Amino acid sequence: MPDGLYEHDALAWADRQAALLRRVASGEGVNEAVDWPNVIEEVQDVGLSELRACQSLLEQALTHLLKLHAMPGSGSAKHWRDEVRAFRHDAGRRFTPSMRQRIGLEDLYGKALERARGAMEDNGVAPGPLPEACPFALDDLIGRVDVAALVARLDDAAAGGPA
Repeated sequence: MPDGLYEHDALAWADRQAALLRRVASGEGVNEAVDWPNVIEEVQDVGLSELRACQSLLEQALTHLLKLHAMPGSGSAKHWRDEVRAFRHDAGRRFTPSMRQRIGLEDLYGKALERARGAMEDNGVAPGPLPEACPFALDDLIGRVDVAALVARLDDAAAGGPA
């Protein structure tokens, strides 16, 4: 938009564009042009933002699952279990079918491994065996699989058992 509103006041820009689009949708002729390039970009960003939010929640759940596996006797274990439940629930609420092909679970798991190893180091826990490959399917994380069963799967994978 030539007046620079998009760059300087996104809220005012969005309000103006919404009003213009409502007028256009109702069939009214408008003299002011819709800022199509930025409207298109913002619409696409809405979807990408939802995808990133879901990925972030899954990464947090994976991190806490790995901490539960690596430090089961920690005083934080109950908190981590609660967090896993909350992150998985929120990820499941945000998840849409079109995200399935775009969520790189191995990448998220790799990031979670780094974070869990950092937490282990911060807590003075010797690096134990953490599975290098993600033993979960996406449906395990967004579904209703019990937290204890997910931790047991990590235990099995770390011991070289079934994933």
